[in-house]
Amino acid sequence: MAEPVGFFTDTSICIGCKACEVACKEWNQLKGDPPRFMDSFDNTGKLNDQNWRHVQFVDRVPDAPMAVGNGQAWLLMSDVCKHCKEASCLEVCPTGAIVRTEFDTVFIQQDVCNGCRYCISACPFGVIGFSEQTGTVHKCTFCYDRLQNGLTPACATACPTQSIRFGPLSEMQKFADARLEAVRAGGATQARLYGRDDKVYGGLNAFFLLMDRPEAYGLPNEQNAQLPSRRNRGGYLGSLLTAVLGAVAGMVAFRQSRMNREGLGKRGGERRMN
Repeated sequence: MAEPVGFFTDTSICIGCKACEVACKEWNQLKGDPPRFMDSFDNTGKLNDQNWRHVQFVDRVPDAPMAVGNGQAWLLMSDVCKHCKEASCLEVCPTGAIVRTEFDTVFIQQDVCNGCRYCISACPFGVIGFSEQTGTVHKCTFCYDRLQNGLTPACATACPTQSIRFGPLSEMQKFADARLEAVRAGGATQARLYGRDDKVYGGLNAFFLLMDRPEAYGLPNEQNAQLPSRRNRGGYLGSLLTAVLGAVAGMVAFRQSRMNREGLGKRGGERRMN
């Protein structure tokens, strides 16, 4: 297996140019959604089957605002599939269409996908979309075809500020640690790394330096970023106990109902004999 690779996205230097979105669409031959006006500079809206990269323009004042001249900066982030170490989409896929590649990324095999959409419901980040044209689901592939040929993913190649960096995951993590220290030293004390460690779904192969709380970007906070109860021992045991109690209650109710029917039958027989 090849060394795990990863994206490190530094939102502090994203300029919202959308070059990553364009490069992603060009390389993967995605048509994108029909153009439409939105109440924002964001004209993409969300990640789906035709948008595998999405530059967010968060039009709000963060808790610790970043001063730019006499105004305040947007929160900008180039969002993408996180390729979680503990990927809920992979776990719920009934056909085995979603696999982990030799680069430790999460990949959907189009010829195996049956379009059930369980993965869409399971994904906590809303990155997977269903295509009516193909009848299957789609998301970022980490440019798997490029990786197989020793090339960098298209989005990282196109980013003019190096907000999106790509490389061996261990190197990206070291670089991110140094970058966070520098950003905080510059006065942005609210900056943080998201998905750098195992607190968020076991760790993310596409992780971020954020300039505000994860919720400001529409991301789950670290306390909530864990797999469903079936992967949590306490939750699993609780669910099992509930199921056992339910089964016992059902048996008791069935037995009581049967005894009541037998009692009615005996009384009816006695009346007929009388």
